[in-house]
Amino acid sequence: MSFSSFSKFRQGSLLLVSVVLLASCGRVMAPNTEIVAMKPGQYKFDKDHLSMVFKVNHLGFSTYVGRFNALDASLDFDPEKIESSKLQVIVDMKSIDVNNPTFAEDLRGSDWLDVQKFPQAVFKTTRFVESKEKNSFKFEGDLTFHGVTAPVMLDVKFHGGGRNFLTRKFTLGFSASANFKRSIFGADNMTSLGVGDDIELEINAEFQKAS
Repeated sequence: MSFSSFSKFRQGSLLLVSVVLLASCGRVMAPNTEIVAMKPGQYKFDKDHLSMVFKVNHLGFSTYVGRFNALDASLDFDPEKIESSKLQVIVDMKSIDVNNPTFAEDLRGSDWLDVQKFPQAVFKTTRFVESKEKNSFKFEGDLTFHGVTAPVMLDVKFHGGGRNFLTRKFTLGFSASANFKRSIFGADNMTSLGVGDDIELEINAEFQKAS
């Protein structure tokens, strides 16, 4: 075999090996979407992979978007009896972030969130509501916000689970959404002036199996 032929053969072999390795990595990284194959038990939030975004109508001109940066949550998960699963989420209200430090400080004040008096919001699931869509679930829960507790429906989508090859921890991935009126919780500042009453929440989170 000539040097030129050997060089082409070597390059081709390296390319083939690279393709195989990439395909193998894809199989390792891809989570299992069969929920019944997941591990039951206690799970904790992976705080490096979570977000909670809120949206509210701004005077009819636009949708105003913000987020909360500090959350904690625990999940008691039963893949064979989803209705028995329980979720609790705790939100540090001081962690509100609207990409405007001055306005964020206003929102923490007594006219809006009053975080000195109500430092946390807490959501706890109370009842499972069956959903016909695969890997989608509805949980009714109690939201305690601004000193008032009222029922809120949480729509949950399971994205998959498995051992995360980076953390080596068994991980579950979910997204969720909820809608409620802030006036129900006594947080009704400027609703009469066109600032939206309806709050939309979007949550994306990964949970890690507790040791």
